Amino acid sequence: MKRINFSRAKQRALRAKRLHVKIRNLQLAANKPVLVITKTNAHIWAQLICYNKNITLASSSSVQLDLQNGNKDNARLVGVDIAKKALAQGFKQVIFNKNGAKYHGRIKALADAAREAGLEF
Repeated sequence: MKRINFSRAKQRALRAKRLHVKIRNLQLAANKPVLVITKTNAHIWAQLICYNKNITLASSSSVQLDLQNGNKDNARLVGVDIAKKALAQGFKQVIFNKNGAKYHGRIKALADAAREAGLEF
């Protein structure tokens, strides 16, 4: 088989697509919503998405909560908020998707806070 050399950006895009398909198939099989975390240097967002119905069930962010930035303390607040919204809709178990980010810092703080608030993943 011919080996194709892609640029680093192309390789990352292909890897992200494979991961997205894998998570989507996992969610469809498990019938659980997906907790998707997105972060920038300034803020952090969390969305609870149901791929079966293609809708966003709940969302929370450092912008929505009128927080100045998305540091660890504010990420914890976002985690607690999204967990409360998920539990209010009757979802205790979710699939965690960190969008390719490393599991440390703000992502870890948000995930730990969501677990402490009652979500399971």
